[in-house]
Amino acid sequence: MAKYSTGNGGSGGDGDSCELCGTASSRLSKANVEGAVLLVCPDCAPHDDNRKTTSDDDGGSGGSSSGASGGSSDGPEDRKKRVAQRQAEVYDAAKGDSTHWEKEGTNYEGDRLPYLVADYGDRVTEAREAAGRSIADLAADLDVDEADLEAVEGGRATRADVGGSVVRALEDEFDIDLVDE
Repeated sequence: MAKYSTGNGGSGGDGDSCELCGTASSRLSKANVEGAVLLVCPDCAPHDDNRKTTSDDDGGSGGSSSGASGGSSDGPEDRKKRVAQRQAEVYDAAKGDSTHWEKEGTNYEGDRLPYLVADYGDRVTEAREAAGRSIADLAADLDVDEADLEAVEGGRATRADVGGSVVRALEDEFDIDLVDE
């Protein structure tokens, strides 16, 4: 089975199979494939981006290219260009309505979320349950949105764009530390 490396493989473990296709081989070599350093078999070696840096290198470096490079339009620069185009298409398709930002502007410093400790969600959940309170009651008492409290307890404060004022209110309410200082 193929495994994907972050560049640390190579001197131990199950270093007898290609990290790109999974084929068992005793002739593995290091290859840079789309930014990842992998141990690859001879069949996957042509995918090494370092071997195809320019169009002049096709076969001119003493056998470093095994002739399986496909067409001249499949080099790393063309792949990077196609990837960038696909990412732009995905971004454009997912782009939301910007009227909110046009009307209200951006205020990133207004209620910044501070750096939080790793287990902030568990700390809030434990403190709330120890106090015998529900999320709805706590949200009403602190005058914050229930969804924000659920996001904090779920460890999703950053993704849910919870403000720092919610974190500070929870710290004050339960006398707990949530900010990583």
